Amino acid sequence: MDNSNNTSYQAGQVKGHAQEKGNQLIDKASDVAQSAKESMQQAGQQVQATAQGAIDAVKNATGINK
Repeated sequence: MDNSNNTSYQAGQVKGHAQEKGNQLIDKASDVAQSAKESMQQAGQQVQATAQGAIDAVKNATGINK
């Protein structure tokens, strides 16, 4: 293999490794985003349940729930 072919081969190797690393970073970022989304959904459900509990408590205290 002459020098220019070797250089081209090495450049291709570097490019392939960089693309793979980039894909791994994108996958990791996607996983983090999905985890954050799920955490926010859980937090929203907890807030909603707490609010509903407060509404029910007020209804019970005022006799509206009977």
